[in-house]
Amino acid sequence: MSQKDVIIACDFSSAEATLAFLDKFTDCKPFVKIGMELYYAAGPAIVKEIKARGHKIFLDLKLHDIPNTVKKAMSVLSKMDVDMCNLHAAGTVDMMKAALEGLTREDGTRPLLIAVTQLTSTSEERMQKDLLINASINDTIVHYAKNAQVAGLDGVVCSPLEAGMVKEACGQGFVTVTPGVRFADGEVGDQVRVTTPARAKEIGTDYIVVGRPITQAEDPVAAYKRCVAEFVG
Repeated sequence: MSQKDVIIACDFSSAEATLAFLDKFTDCKPFVKIGMELYYAAGPAIVKEIKARGHKIFLDLKLHDIPNTVKKAMSVLSKMDVDMCNLHAAGTVDMMKAALEGLTREDGTRPLLIAVTQLTSTSEERMQKDLLINASINDTIVHYAKNAQVAGLDGVVCSPLEAGMVKEACGQGFVTVTPGVRFADGEVGDQVRVTTPARAKEIGTDYIVVGRPITQAEDPVAAYKRCVAEFVG
């Protein structure tokens, strides 16, 4: 799978709304993210339908449980024709190793597997106060990324602000997927650690995940193409 791509977060509450949105893209097939809201509303059928339309899929379910449970869940997800899926790095190295084992098919193939470090809505203050993690947020994210690499994962989800640090610690081949991307003239919303597509490109992240700036735009196709122009070039 080639790197440097814009992933649209299809955070819709129904299959109908999602497919109506994707119908707008008549001359391209963007990489899309199916998150918990859509997956819980429409189930595996929406994954199959979107894949049949020719889109790459990031299945964003953020698994986090005991290793055996995650392994079995990933074994089920491995039967879906998705291109990327994820879990929480906070589940420990053992959980990530089990997930990788469950996701790998008998022929050795599998989707990319990435680990969420810290959500882009989490500030350092919230992390320390609510989660009792006393290290800095940068140190925590880099440590989680190193754990994911030890477990054999392909990369991590982090904000664009930490992507450079992760690359420095884990190497350029270690994939970074970065939400929290907004246009310079757009609203930040509930995200805390954000940047623009152009700045994300400068930092060197591999994939940016963009939701509301595209899905709620007056012209979503134009907004998507603007993201691609700024990030991919």
